[in-house]
Amino acid sequence: MARKGEAHAESRGARRLAPPGRTLPAKSGVPDLDRVIHERVRLAIVSALAVNEAMTFGDLKALLAATDGNLSVHARRLEDAGYVVCTKGFDGRVPRTEYRLSSPGRKALEKYLAHMEALIRATRKG
Repeated sequence: MARKGEAHAESRGARRLAPPGRTLPAKSGVPDLDRVIHERVRLAIVSALAVNEAMTFGDLKALLAATDGNLSVHARRLEDAGYVVCTKGFDGRVPRTEYRLSSPGRKALEKYLAHMEALIRATRKG
């Protein structure tokens, strides 16, 4: 018996996700983009952290116009991949969650951007 959501995912032709920081080969033989970063909200988080030393949960939420749940899920995925470091603490009595881009996260973003630039160049040549 299929677990909840499996039949639906299979009927949509869902792709399996690569492990964090890994890519799946595309059918054309060209490596696929890093799925961890490629998702819109995660790319926005990583991009914002690339130009800021650190950002709080509230700052990211406002910048991205994301809900608490949506931002939390995507930030956790980046944290699990080792791309983002999350520090929790207090500012007085108020909880404070702060995010920083890790060195592997910066390298993954640079690789992702180089891959996108190569795709753009290839598309413009064709």
